[in-house]
Amino acid sequence: MSQRSTQVPAVITDDHSRITQAILDFVSRIPDSKVDNSPDPATEARRLANRAAQRAALTAGSLALPPGPMGWLTILPELVAIWKIQAQMVSDIAAAYGKHADLGREQMLWCLFRHTAAQAFRDLVVRMGDRLLFRRMSYKVAEHVAKRIGVKISQRAVGKGVSRWLPVVGALGVGAYAYYDTGQVASTAIAMFGGEFDTEAAPEGEALPHDGKHPVRRKTSHHA
Repeated sequence: MSQRSTQVPAVITDDHSRITQAILDFVSRIPDSKVDNSPDPATEARRLANRAAQRAALTAGSLALPPGPMGWLTILPELVAIWKIQAQMVSDIAAAYGKHADLGREQMLWCLFRHTAAQAFRDLVVRMGDRLLFRRMSYKVAEHVAKRIGVKISQRAVGKGVSRWLPVVGALGVGAYAYYDTGQVASTAIAMFGGEFDTEAAPEGEALPHDGKHPVRRKTSHHA
């Protein structure tokens, strides 16, 4: 393959703002769920995860088929399509555990992107034993977190974009990664909804300390 054919278009490496905005759009609207509270939520959650992972793989693989420059144009639509599937999965898993009403912007961000950019959450989520303590975010703070996640996703998109130069092999690889990625989102959601988490309302601009000793002003406990 020639050097010219493997060049990475600057639009992919530089345009973080569109990805950031797409992230904010997703977490600002929590999908409804038609899943009922399950007597065996762990089993139901795994079933939902497997179904979503299969859908994500098929969707990503199909969008990755266009070769060459046309393939680059499918990257953002692919991300949006996969996030839509994953967000619905998180919503359904929350419903299976009977906690859909407690699923907010903070929890959706955590479930969708913790495995992608864990460092983006270090001032917003504190682990206290088996319990997670979330700071309730203002839009400004959510935007800051989304930007940090967007940078990580943009870097990953470069590699995914290069795969579009090999249409069939690239599509299989992209589909396999979407399957894996959706599984990671599911694991985070199952661990959170199957355990305990609290949500705190903190003043804008105030970050949670890492020692977990910040006084909780508004707290709701969720027990497995």
